[in-house]
Amino acid sequence: MLLEAMLAVTIFALGVIALGRCVSYCVAAERLKEESVLARRLLENRWAEIEAGAVAPPKETTEEFDETSPFHALKLRITSVPIERKNEKEEKVEGIFGVTLTATWQSDGEEQSKELMFYVYPRPRQ
Repeated sequence: MLLEAMLAVTIFALGVIALGRCVSYCVAAERLKEESVLARRLLENRWAEIEAGAVAPPKETTEEFDETSPFHALKLRITSVPIERKNEKEEKVEGIFGVTLTATWQSDGEEQSKELMFYVYPRPRQ
């Protein structure tokens, strides 16, 4: 009878340990998902600012945010390169830039990143 009770307690303990690990992995996955959503929001915000012409795409810059910002754990790297294209009449089209936004952050001791690439053609100011 004592042996059966010890075996039952051992099986129960192994189950609790396995369940604890599952919960731990779920919490880590949820944290990574939230960090990823925050990085995507940062990239989308900066993309909208550049598309609207509120911010000119710099040649290359890295931006870090202060503690008051919701993005304080992220670093934003912006690069832009001029793109040479021709129209249907084989005329050179000037002013098109390829912009790459990269958000990086540390999560569980590993560097994570998200990237957004797009073209921008500055609109003339009215």
